[in-house]
Amino acid sequence: MTKGEQLADRAQNTDAFEKAARAGHAVSGFVHLLIAFIIFRLAFGQGGNADQSGALGELAGKPGGRIAMWVAVAAFVALALWRVMEAIVGKRSDSDSGSVLDRLKAASLAVVYFAFAWSAFGFARGTGKSSGGQNAGMSARLMQSGPGTVVVAAAGVVVLAVGGYHIYKGLSRHFVDDLKTNPSKGIQTLGLLGYTTKGLALAGAGVLVVVAAVTSDPSKATGIDGAVKELGAQPFGQILLVLAAVGIALYGLYAFVLARWARM
Repeated sequence: MTKGEQLADRAQNTDAFEKAARAGHAVSGFVHLLIAFIIFRLAFGQGGNADQSGALGELAGKPGGRIAMWVAVAAFVALALWRVMEAIVGKRSDSDSGSVLDRLKAASLAVVYFAFAWSAFGFARGTGKSSGGQNAGMSARLMQSGPGTVVVAAAGVVVLAVGGYHIYKGLSRHFVDDLKTNPSKGIQTLGLLGYTTKGLALAGAGVLVVVAAVTSDPSKATGIDGAVKELGAQPFGQILLVLAAVGIALYGLYAFVLARWARM
């Protein structure tokens, strides 16, 4: 075992580090509940950005919101670092060091949680912005050239694939493998509906990014917020948004299950 692996292994066996990482799941759950609330409001004609930045912005604007943002930063960084450790030495709860695919997944999740932490950091400092607007702006700059348009389309395909994986993980109930205990039927239902709904939202966002690249319309590359609002513009959009809000809320509740019972 290399020195880096020894340090990672030692870090994984620190109780305080594990509790901080589990707090990251709890914060993620709270953020998803806020996103669900925003989607529900959109269903009834009110405004808001139905994505992570919208939820963080709402929270940051409340009394004590800045403090909550710093807590979110710390929790997301801890969870991201835990995933880095898993990418180096594998899950602590596994009997072996894990497959290459498992380590790549851990590394990918580390990037995601670092991005969450960075977004929360912006709102903690009072400089946070809508991720939808940032995505559209970045897409517009990239789409000024042929290779940049290909990059935008490729990013859309990646997001679509991630959404598909969430749907597969929900429908196949593979999320059960992430838990250190045999979950009840209620928890399995939370996971199934939560993962599937979030997967559909991500897949919709990915499709819109690909469409933005094909049609040279960067305004469509606005992430989950754009996908949700596109859903609301469809026939029976209000009902669809309410169902989406319920599904995202269930995913948020499942994140609290991970905070308590995830295999770390």
